[in-house]
Amino acid sequence: MMRWQHSMFVVALLLLAGHLPAQQEEGLQRQYAEAQQALAAGDMGRALQLFTQLSHANPKLAELHATLGALRYQQGDYAGALEELTAARKLKPTLPKLDGLIAMCQAELGHFQEALPRLEVTFKTSADPQVKRMSGLELERVYSALDRDSDAVRVALELDRLYPKDPEVLYHNERIFGNYAFVTVQRLAQVAPDSVWRLQAEAEAYESQGSLDQAIAAYKQILDRDPGHHGMHYRIGRCYQEKARQSHGADDLAAAMQEYQAELKLEPNHANAAYEIGELHRTAGELEQAQEYFARAVQISPEFPEANLGLGTVLAALGQPAAALPYLKRAVAGDPSDEASWYRLAQVERSLGDTAGQQAAMQEFQRLHKASLAARMAPQVRDVSRQEIAPDAAP
Repeated sequence: MMRWQHSMFVVALLLLAGHLPAQQEEGLQRQYAEAQQALAAGDMGRALQLFTQLSHANPKLAELHATLGALRYQQGDYAGALEELTAARKLKPTLPKLDGLIAMCQAELGHFQEALPRLEVTFKTSADPQVKRMSGLELERVYSALDRDSDAVRVALELDRLYPKDPEVLYHNERIFGNYAFVTVQRLAQVAPDSVWRLQAEAEAYESQGSLDQAIAAYKQILDRDPGHHGMHYRIGRCYQEKARQSHGADDLAAAMQEYQAELKLEPNHANAAYEIGELHRTAGELEQAQEYFARAVQISPEFPEANLGLGTVLAALGQPAAALPYLKRAVAGDPSDEASWYRLAQVERSLGDTAGQQAAMQEFQRLHKASLAARMAPQVRDVSRQEIAPDAAP
């Protein structure tokens, strides 16, 4: 069942309830105003009691049935809500937002086929952000229940565009995307259980879970079947490099280097493999070899932020700050969130005597560095190795 934020629901209810026709008697208008005040104050129990009394005394007023329907929906009484909303629609079909809320009730009651047409129309045409949001979340749920996973993903993408910072939308979208990925892998296993693509999906799952030895074995199994399968040597290299990071094993670093070289031999324009070879040489202090491979990665992919950072870093270390500067500027332009790029840029600006440039770059580094300390505690999956700056680094 969907559960909506309380404040949002109050707004939606008030919009739905509207006002009674002006010709109603003064006593009714006064009672109605009292019920509306309870609603606006968030006292749903009192509001429900007052609107129920009003509706029993005035059964022909569609606005009262509509408001009761919305209140019962908010309370989780979907059958009661559907009854009230249906009565309101019969009395006054032009009352706004009825179709969408009726469809939401039907969805919550499991009547997915009945709910679907109205939800689709409401989500597509509603100009009210709250109604659009609510109908979209319900539409995701209905599509998923009807095994229309690609349609659920389409709605999730639209909700993500419209409400990019809404935590409830993000939560449900994560479930939609995760389910779609799972269903797709299941379908792959069914239609091509012995294919290299099924094996690759399995290997990547092992890698993402940190089961590196199993991932390496699965990637190697793919190469046994298809020695020319692009990207597999690179992925094996990444697994070995991660193992080396965890255990500081020199043998794993050597194995990673061998795999990256094999990938480059197979695919000379693999910029990531060239970059990783350069990074392994750089961390080993082999600056000339690192320069060669970083330059190769930049030649293949000129806007590759990490490769530009690597080349700029090596050139600076070789005493060529003027040559390093354009690569470091390209690195921060390509990835403004990378603190290492700003730090190295600050160092080069200082070497070149640009005090203002150094201060600006160092200020940005310090801002990013402070913000990233907590983020480093969470695991991150990246396609290439990220260069890091020591926590106590100084310009």
